[in-house]
Amino acid sequence: MLSTITTTQAESRNPTEFSMNVNWDEVFISHNKKLLNFIRKRIANQEDGEDILQMTCLEVLRNRHKFIGASRPETWVFGIAVNLIRNYYKSQQSRYLLDQLDDDITADLLFDNDPSDITEHRQLLGATLDSIEKLPADIRTMLSMLVEGEGSYQDVAHCLNIPIGTVRSRLSRAREALKVRIYA
Repeated sequence: MLSTITTTQAESRNPTEFSMNVNWDEVFISHNKKLLNFIRKRIANQEDGEDILQMTCLEVLRNRHKFIGASRPETWVFGIAVNLIRNYYKSQQSRYLLDQLDDDITADLLFDNDPSDITEHRQLLGATLDSIEKLPADIRTMLSMLVEGEGSYQDVAHCLNIPIGTVRSRLSRAREALKVRIYA
């Protein structure tokens, strides 16, 4: 952890005058765990949270000459952590903003379709296709003939050499099975 850097070591790297006489080592030691928990509540990735903790300690040591005592030292440290968390999310936002958009979705958005509706319809379509794949092969064949081949019940009955009533009952059972699988 970077909080093990002492103020003396930091002063030797960047000697500046303190505007306030604060023992930053003690501030880090007494508030390090609380600061880490504060950051972890706001950053899901543990490694990123630890990085922000270290950056917070560095920023405090780098800018300790700017501390004028308007607040408690630990409040100032937490304020720096908040700014670093904010910067973290700004950098993450630009990284993931357009990753998931494909041409179909962007075309739908151009026609003023609601993105939540588009997503819901895509999920429903995916669930429907998965459920159709789980149906028996003869039912899938019958559905294919009806939908893709634009056939009538009579055409399907004739092609499969089954009565038209059987086509209707199988289709009815298939609809119920799909409703149960999709909307369950």
